[in-house]
Amino acid sequence: MLQFRFSTALEKLFHSSRQRPLTDVVRRKGSVPEPPCRRSSSAHVPRASGIKSLRCGGARAPSHASPPWSRALCTKAEGAIEPSEPGKKDEAVQEAAADKRRKAGILPSLEDLLFYTIAEGQERIPAHKFITALKATGLRTGDPRLKECMDMLKVTLKTTSDGVMLDRHLFKKCVQSNIVLLTQAFRKKFVIPDFMSFAAHIDKLYDKAKNLSGGQVADYIPQLAKFSPDLWAVSLCTVDGQRHTVGDTKVPFCLQSCVKPLKYAIAVHDHGTEYVHRFIGKEPSGLRFNKLFLNEDDKPHNPMVNAGAIVCTSLIKQKASNAEKFDYVMNFLKNMAGNEYVGFSNATFQSERESGDRNFAIGYYLKEKKCFPEGTDMTSILDFYFQLCSIEVTCESASVMAATLANGGFCPITGERVLSPEAVRNTLSLMHSCGMYDFSGQFAFHVGLPAKSGVAGGILLVVPNVMGIMCWSPPLDKLGNSVRGIQFCQDLVSLFNFHNYDNLRHFAKKLDPRREGGDQRQHTSFGPMDYESLQQELALKDTLWKKVSPTESNEDSSTTVVYRMESVGEHS
Repeated sequence: MLQFRFSTALEKLFHSSRQRPLTDVVRRKGSVPEPPCRRSSSAHVPRASGIKSLRCGGARAPSHASPPWSRALCTKAEGAIEPSEPGKKDEAVQEAAADKRRKAGILPSLEDLLFYTIAEGQERIPAHKFITALKATGLRTGDPRLKECMDMLKVTLKTTSDGVMLDRHLFKKCVQSNIVLLTQAFRKKFVIPDFMSFAAHIDKLYDKAKNLSGGQVADYIPQLAKFSPDLWAVSLCTVDGQRHTVGDTKVPFCLQSCVKPLKYAIAVHDHGTEYVHRFIGKEPSGLRFNKLFLNEDDKPHNPMVNAGAIVCTSLIKQKASNAEKFDYVMNFLKNMAGNEYVGFSNATFQSERESGDRNFAIGYYLKEKKCFPEGTDMTSILDFYFQLCSIEVTCESASVMAATLANGGFCPITGERVLSPEAVRNTLSLMHSCGMYDFSGQFAFHVGLPAKSGVAGGILLVVPNVMGIMCWSPPLDKLGNSVRGIQFCQDLVSLFNFHNYDNLRHFAKKLDPRREGGDQRQHTSFGPMDYESLQQELALKDTLWKKVSPTESNEDSSTTVVYRMESVGEHS
């Protein structure tokens, strides 16, 4: 993995800056310009990074008063050029401005630091080296958040003589629109800092489960029986958009019962908890998922069994036609998946409807007990129910849906709010207690994470605030869960401390991928005495600033401005 290192040229640059007396850059109190910032909002920037300034010599740079839960977010690093400024400043002007900043004692821009990190002392770098380093952080070149950077990279390479090499100026031009995200990635500020090591562990768990041979492919729905029992795939997406896939991850399959928590989340998002649970309970049933049985209040036990899922289906867009309802849910799921693949299998839908006698029986029983909202057309609702079960995904797109649940309703790869916090919390709670058919109690005990299985062989697994995972293999055990998927989930929690009740401080036998190199990640705070930590963050080898005690500090003693990144998602 690449570490933040400075080239010899950059060290010389810092050395020359240190030889310049600080008195050369002293200004009046309050004269330090702040970068152009805007207040961040959790609705728009769920996990981003802000840029804050410190003044050396023990004094904090002046800042405006702000609520404790919000921080400033810079839209671009100092010295970056707005895309709307067409080639407007030639390189000589830009270089002069950069030299002026350096002579004033200001650290290089984030774009420069990123270039030196990747270049390792070279004047130019091949584009593929940047791409390789980017992938090592877990980000993909197709990530929607990096579209501007990747588009600019393609355009820029066409203008070079060899179509391969980038100098510092061309590199800055490519990355400046996405510098905040890229700096986070290369400085290991994502939820899984050592992502390549973590991915290697996932591959080993995948290989172990692949050797299992038990289970039977579901055949009560004819279309499902056509899948090969050898298919096996695992995809994950973290809340920062880091991705890893292994196996048959691009093969489409139907969500089946994995759609139940998703449509419940949509219903709660649209109507609220109180309204939805007028019609559906919250308790595990202790019975088979397709039983004709209600609780003592004549309501389905929960939305994860067929009776509850059918009633939940009736709550979505009640006044609309089935076509409008279907389009609404499809758009919702595509937003959850970050616009990755979400399709529909008409053959499975027809097969479901032709073999759906048990579900029709449940529907008539619910109608008799007046479980539906007034005016509901039960047969139309069953058609819609079969349609939703026949929605297709791949492991890759479904892992982003799971990550949206793990990320509190924000899609990690688009940054868009899709579900309300209330909908996410309720959905994960019911997945934890009721999501794995008659194995729910065992799964909660041994794995301790929210999950939902389906008879197509999928298991939608959520590690709250960390990642979403989709496992898929058609062979099922006698309870209707994927044999390989269950094994993978159990092995995952045996290796990593992801179980809800693993104590992060005292459970030392398990790995914590949220820690860098096995050590607790440092969440350093800003303050006049934090210069040594700041130096460590920027990987500087020599001391650049003098440590001044509070009694000796004088707010006019220095106005050297430095910048560092800090997460704004912690208090969102």
